[in-house]
Amino acid sequence: MLNQKEFFKDLKVVELASVLAGPAVGMFFAELGATVIKVENKNGGDVTRSWKNPNESIEDDKSAYYHSVNWNKQVLHLDLTDKNDYAELLNHLQGADILITNFKAGDDKKFNLVSDELIAKYPSLIIGEIAGYSDSEKVAYDAVLQAETGFMFLNGSQESGPLKMPIAMIDILAAHQLKEGILLGLINRAKTDRGCVVKVNLFDAAVASLANQASNWLNSEYESPRMGSLHPNIAPYGETYKTKDEKLILLAVGSDKQFHALCEILDILELISDERFSSNAARVKNRSIMNNLISDKFKSELSSYWMNLFNQLNIPAGLVNSIGDVFKSDAANKKVIHQSEVNGSESKRVETIAFIIDDGN
Repeated sequence: MLNQKEFFKDLKVVELASVLAGPAVGMFFAELGATVIKVENKNGGDVTRSWKNPNESIEDDKSAYYHSVNWNKQVLHLDLTDKNDYAELLNHLQGADILITNFKAGDDKKFNLVSDELIAKYPSLIIGEIAGYSDSEKVAYDAVLQAETGFMFLNGSQESGPLKMPIAMIDILAAHQLKEGILLGLINRAKTDRGCVVKVNLFDAAVASLANQASNWLNSEYESPRMGSLHPNIAPYGETYKTKDEKLILLAVGSDKQFHALCEILDILELISDERFSSNAARVKNRSIMNNLISDKFKSELSSYWMNLFNQLNIPAGLVNSIGDVFKSDAANKKVIHQSEVNGSESKRVETIAFIIDDGN
């Protein structure tokens, strides 16, 4: 088994990025053993240091948000308009493999850090750039992008109206895109000894991630209405049902075979031969009627009873857990990393590497 924590132990990354997307890319490399130098301004540093929830101490100079994407980095506070600080940055770039930036429009020129000029000076450097848009200098924030790219329109219900997802989903998607591009840059550099510039913008990353919702529109001009957790193409998929102990169970039944097994468990075999529910297309069309029939059955037993049966018969279902419930589970708690800070306090974060590389040894 490869030691993933040393995979990039010889790699040096300089991070000139703040908030979430860029720092998430930097932490990806840090978790895999790279040396990551995070450069923050001298006027308060990364703005997320101050983004604190009501349970956090105002005296601490780091927030839980900051901890989520800045683990195991060496932090420098520099003023890039200062001659000496700028020289210190260039000194780090001299031996760097990767540079990550998310400059506002014009800041690359302001700080004399234009990519083409840097590549000419450091030909093996791989530069990962994050912008908001490909054709606009508008300031980009995740919530705005969720609104502009259809994510907010799709999320929520008819009653709630459009809703932003409660995580910075567009930032995360852009970060994944940039990681992939930088990894390709590293592969190319191994072949050619040449660096490159990888450019990602939040708008394109979001549109590229619309997946089946984009395909529904492009191929049939079907614009899914807001359906809460329901799936526009599958039923019962995303529906939630309340059990005797007031828990919610979500179903993700994606085939007729699974639906038949569900009907057997719930003792509603008559639904299998009912033309209104005999195929997925029919169930999507008649999902409200179907849900009423299923809901009554779920109320008769405890959630543990239903989940044991579903797991035994491979019916896709899950309890709707709170975040607290998630991290009380052994499976999720294995992903929690504890780290003592310099000031003696302890921070906790989730390890973001979710893959295992097995070389057979």
